[in-house]
Amino acid sequence: MTQNFASDNVAGAAPEILAALSAAAGAGAAPSYGADPWTTRVEALLKETFATDLVAHPVATGTAANALALATATPAWGAVYCHAGSHVMMDECGAPEFFAGGAKLVGLDGADGKITAAHLDAALARGGKGVVHHVQPAAVSITQATEAGTTYRPEEVRAIAEVTHRHGLVLHMDGARFANSVAWLGCDPADVTWRAGVDVLSFGATKNGAMAAEAVVFFRGDLAETFALRRKRAGHLFSKMRFLSAQLEAYLTDGLWLHLARHANAMAARLAKGLAVVPGVTLAHPVEANEVFAVLPEAMIAGLRAAGFVFYSWPGEAGQGAKVRLVPAFDTPAASVDAFVAEARRHAG
Repeated sequence: MTQNFASDNVAGAAPEILAALSAAAGAGAAPSYGADPWTTRVEALLKETFATDLVAHPVATGTAANALALATATPAWGAVYCHAGSHVMMDECGAPEFFAGGAKLVGLDGADGKITAAHLDAALARGGKGVVHHVQPAAVSITQATEAGTTYRPEEVRAIAEVTHRHGLVLHMDGARFANSVAWLGCDPADVTWRAGVDVLSFGATKNGAMAAEAVVFFRGDLAETFALRRKRAGHLFSKMRFLSAQLEAYLTDGLWLHLARHANAMAARLAKGLAVVPGVTLAHPVEANEVFAVLPEAMIAGLRAAGFVFYSWPGEAGQGAKVRLVPAFDTPAASVDAFVAEARRHAG
């Protein structure tokens, strides 16, 4: 049994979310541009999920969520500090800079895809605040889960938030795989967001069972004041917003978002456990969500691909093989994971 492990983006949509879309389509006429009951209920569900007052705006893509959220926090002459390998730095085609009117992203190094409070503090101290020749520090963005498949603990977020706010900056969290991190931590979603000092969250659903739905969640209402206009100007104010919101409503109802994430995480843990004992395989990072990064011998990689398994090679070689990324999804069967491990074992040595 083969499986496409290239990304959780290759997975389909959860049946509960498809059913919600069908129900919304059959409900007749509804107010447009977000004035519908579905969008109202989504904001209420998010307030319940995070146990606080907030402002939420649905968008269709993670790029829009990140870029427009950062644009609300960053002037054209501002700088956003983030991990050098983060999605906003490497995979948004300059969207954060574009929608912020020219702001600059400043990449910081850090093990396992994370920045640290100490490293951030040092970078901000030499950031040129008040110097007319330099972009001005404006925001910090952290990714949960990271691009290395690791997860920030609440205490790590708190430490970064303390530095961020002490320097007068806004803290943004890219939560494309937020559900996977919360499921792995087993904590209250509030504990790793607003209670820890996060000001705005890109709340992802697409990678975890939605068809196309994200939400920008503002824990600071003042930051949301221009967002509606920015979203409209960017072409992300959907006239039939109810179809984005219907997905998010189903996603948040009865804990579906965490149920789906737990399955993806369990498949990643199963995959990592199996590969860890295959001769010649080394895990490159701790597995703390639904991504597995492993260094495999080249012959093993070729054998796995010849057997029909799909996955990405990843930058950064180590040892005698090459790094690959393997991403189970909410619907990955355990049999596919076991088949991958068995095939890797067959090509070991």
